[in-house]
Amino acid sequence: MTAAAAAITQYLQQQHVLTLCTQDQQGLWCASCFYVFDAATMCCYLMTADDSRHTQAMLANAQVAGTIAEQTEAVLYIQGIQFTAIAAKVAAAEIAAIKARYCQRFPIAKLKSAPLWQLQLQTVKMVDNRLGFGKKHQWQRQPT
Repeated sequence: MTAAAAAITQYLQQQHVLTLCTQDQQGLWCASCFYVFDAATMCCYLMTADDSRHTQAMLANAQVAGTIAEQTEAVLYIQGIQFTAIAAKVAAAEIAAIKARYCQRFPIAKLKSAPLWQLQLQTVKMVDNRLGFGKKHQWQRQPT
């Protein structure tokens, strides 16, 4: 694993909310979603209702983007991620394992029944001003 991939992975594992950006016929739409990250597959997993606007948009257009950022006013401590991903419902064979992991991180999810979605990260840019103003790490999925 490269240093950039390691830094990105560590940050993704530490955070728990992403802003998901989708597009439908009405235009762009963003939603804040709780997620769990799987470093082995470079995927984020989230649970969201079938009738939400962002779910309907993902069904129509699997290409999504998003951000993950901490809220700080100190410029020298800014960290955050911008990403592109391909969204898909979690395959039936993987639902139990992913849901167990999701519910371990977010126990309240045990009370909710909603589909799980996989965001297969395609490109990631991480800004980390702790390493110097404007310092960036980048990662891109390699074709298989």
